[in-house]
Amino acid sequence: MAEKAYKNRVKEQYETEVVPYLVKKFGYKNVNQVPKLVKIVINAGLGDIKDNAKSVQIAHDELKAISGQKPVITKAKKSVANFKVREGMNVGLKVTLRQDRMYDFYDKFVSIALPRMRDFRGVSANSFDGRGNYAMGVKEQLIFPEISYDQIEKIRGYDICFVTTAKTDEEARELLAALGMPFKK
Repeated sequence: MAEKAYKNRVKEQYETEVVPYLVKKFGYKNVNQVPKLVKIVINAGLGDIKDNAKSVQIAHDELKAISGQKPVITKAKKSVANFKVREGMNVGLKVTLRQDRMYDFYDKFVSIALPRMRDFRGVSANSFDGRGNYAMGVKEQLIFPEISYDQIEKIRGYDICFVTTAKTDEEARELLAALGMPFKK
């Protein structure tokens, strides 16, 4: 007896509800014209790692727990004397999520993490880049269920970018809103 293959809730919602809704709203002639989520990039800047090299490993483990994927260490491209940064120094971490991991993270982020933010009234609808991508910042990693308050050494923020195939910001906003992103009214 073959088991039914696991299908992500957000991916299923996209295929059954969002695509017909966007085709009706924007009048697409072809299903392939409908915008879709391509990838989610999570970026963490580590300004304090010059002082404490162990914090890189801690931040690495936290981001790995949140995303379910091993982060890549980003290095400085230029030396900046004012910030005491030399070319090639570790300055951050990033993860690029695609396919099922992307949908899993999106589901967890929208339904669990965002409501756990302090004084949350929705995300800004003005953070689109003009090409259909949405970027936002998260001030602390504690909103994610994988992070325990007792185990963190420092509160860190993340930049999260949702990359879509939408041609305009309006299409991208409708896509993300239909997938459950709680925009401010």
